Amino acid sequence: MDNLNNTNYYIEFEKQLESIKNHGSRPSLLLHACCAPCSSYCIELLAEIFDITIYFYNPNIDMEEEYRKRYGELCRLVKEAPFAAGTKTVEGEYEPELFFEMAKGREKLPEKGERCYDCYKLRMEKSARYAAENGFDYFSTTLSISPYKISRWINEIGVELESLLKEEYPDRSPVFLYSDFKKKNGYKRSIELSEEYSLYRQNYCGCRFSKKEE
Repeated sequence: MDNLNNTNYYIEFEKQLESIKNHGSRPSLLLHACCAPCSSYCIELLAEIFDITIYFYNPNIDMEEEYRKRYGELCRLVKEAPFAAGTKTVEGEYEPELFFEMAKGREKLPEKGERCYDCYKLRMEKSARYAAENGFDYFSTTLSISPYKISRWINEIGVELESLLKEEYPDRSPVFLYSDFKKKNGYKRSIELSEEYSLYRQNYCGCRFSKKEE
């Protein structure tokens, strides 16, 4: 978590996309998503390059009503937005007990602390394993589009997971797609798309601790 890393992950992301384009392939991508607004621009950006499956896994959302609302909006976006044509959605298990177990003893820590780091990791690891077990070429997450999330952590976790999966699934381990989707007005574009499709935009990440701060 405290590892200092000066890697420009957006540049690495652009290099990956350029390499894929040069190979003329259309690889499969499992894209972990936290909500429809954050997914909107990410799908728009990646849909011409990847065969995308959205994976909704968010045990941090403490109210099932909120969880269902977010997943419903994500499904509606995929159905209504022309740029999302062909995108598939998969709903992971709703496991809030795993989040609360992870957060135990760290309930009063501020946002962007170690609880948040482990929350990113919890969601990304489940997504990465799903990608490996189901033969995806790449995996990534929409989390980095948020200005409230630390993109360096997200990418470092992704790199670690890619290495771990190579050991556990040597014949079918997916590649981590770097991301810093907020760059080049990505976050601004997500707001525009949210307005265009009248998407429900929540004002907290989903966990009760961030809701209290909000």
